Amino acid sequence: MSTTGQIIRCKAAVAWEAGKPLVMEEVEVAPPQKHEVRIKILFTSLCHTDVYFWEAKGQTPLFPRIFGHEAGGIVESVGEGVTDLQPGDHVLPVFTGECGDCRHCHSEESNMCDLLRINTERGVMIHDGESRFSINGKPIYHFVGTSTFSEYTVVHSGQVAKINPDAPLDKVCIVSCGLSTGLRATLNVAKPKKGQSVAIFGLGAVGLAAAEGARIAGASRVIGVDLNPKRFDEAKKFGVTEFVNPKDHDKPVQQVIAEMTDGGVDRSVECTGSVQAMIQAFECVHDGWGVAVLVGVPSKDDAFKSHPMNFLNERTLKGTFFGSYKPKTDIPGIVEMYMNKELELEKFITHTVPFSEINKAFDYMLKGESIRCIITMGA
Repeated sequence: MSTTGQIIRCKAAVAWEAGKPLVMEEVEVAPPQKHEVRIKILFTSLCHTDVYFWEAKGQTPLFPRIFGHEAGGIVESVGEGVTDLQPGDHVLPVFTGECGDCRHCHSEESNMCDLLRINTERGVMIHDGESRFSINGKPIYHFVGTSTFSEYTVVHSGQVAKINPDAPLDKVCIVSCGLSTGLRATLNVAKPKKGQSVAIFGLGAVGLAAAEGARIAGASRVIGVDLNPKRFDEAKKFGVTEFVNPKDHDKPVQQVIAEMTDGGVDRSVECTGSVQAMIQAFECVHDGWGVAVLVGVPSKDDAFKSHPMNFLNERTLKGTFFGSYKPKTDIPGIVEMYMNKELELEKFITHTVPFSEINKAFDYMLKGESIRCIITMGA
């Protein structure tokens, strides 16, 4: 392309300080360096993780910054050493990566890449410790190596999944984070068998994706647990068959579920980050074969506490990161599930806004009105 090797000036939504509306700015995006690609972003969506770090709750603030990590776009140019991607490729940037060289990448049992696993505190590129974004010479920090709230972004090639060019980017852009996390936490890690029962704790986007995984697996009962009763009707579209609101009961939720299911569910998936919900998810599975999977990220000082007999009675507790997906290897397969009509994405998309109105997406999420809001770049 004519822009190869040159600085590109484009629009980006910049967070100048915590919790304040993003500001549309003209930024300079430097060319990709070694093992990097520059991507023209066509569609992006807002994830709760963006909101959490924009609010700067519980972590060291890093501003000014360009957020965004769920997106779809087209490779504009590639840096030195990039051999598996080329200009024109349709891609999804991913918040975590797959270098292909470390022990984790060589293991079939892990996706925790030593080089490219998620790092929310790093605001620069790994190659040289510099940002590829600037305004009047002042660097603007990256977010999780993706920064998709910009018309162009630079990403390490190990965090870029090449996908089917026929896939609609305004739909499949949402599979690069929350949807895949929840879906595969159920299918890859909990692994319910056809006819089994599954409890899903938390009915946000990740929890609904986990419920979708249970539906695809053929679960006979999918019990949704959430404190917000407004989520229950929406969750029916994702295969949830029954609902439990802890506020409606004067006994522990795990006891309520055990009584509903003759001793406990076969599988549970926790998607809230609440350590109390994690304990409930573990203790509500049936002894002998029950498996609980933790997906939500707890606060740093939280401690999980359950009686050892719950383990000795052969309940299994597992954790998962990104649904145990290797991003470059496995994400294209999720896109193919959608293309083969094995996975519905449209029902996750509740709103669409032009890039110029990106702050509306934050409003929708903060009010609990959206599952996923698609942001159309260039609009």
